[in-house]
Amino acid sequence: MDRLDPHSTHGSPDPVRDGGRGEFAGGAPAGSFDPWRYRDTARVADADLVGYKVEATDGSIGKIDSASHEVNDSYLVVDTGPWVFGRRVMIPAGTVNHVDHDERKVHVDRSKDQIKAAPEYDETADTDPTYRDRLGGYYGETYSAIPPGTAR
Repeated sequence: MDRLDPHSTHGSPDPVRDGGRGEFAGGAPAGSFDPWRYRDTARVADADLVGYKVEATDGSIGKIDSASHEVNDSYLVVDTGPWVFGRRVMIPAGTVNHVDHDERKVHVDRSKDQIKAAPEYDETADTDPTYRDRLGGYYGETYSAIPPGTAR
């Protein structure tokens, strides 16, 4: 039996194969999504992302109000402006696909609808483990073949 290289990415390049759980462009490989940790390839490091624009897969969603770089506890808080009636959203760091520091843009690998449907952000809940579990679970589900919120 062949040994897997722990430093390589495994998964199907075709999301239709493997039940939609394989690797896809801009997405995480099957089984490796960590909502609260920036990807090594995202080019975040310890950059101050406040004020950067956030781009979903289908367009702009707003600007970053605050960002956390805590180990295994990183996230972005985005002011969506008029897009979602001035609502703020919390987006786990694991959704950050890459950062363009020249353009001051953070690209996330979720659509506007997926972000809009996420559990509502409550400024007092960002340290609440129950809220964080629910939010991390929601974004983790968006990689599965079954749409988030669908009864299983």
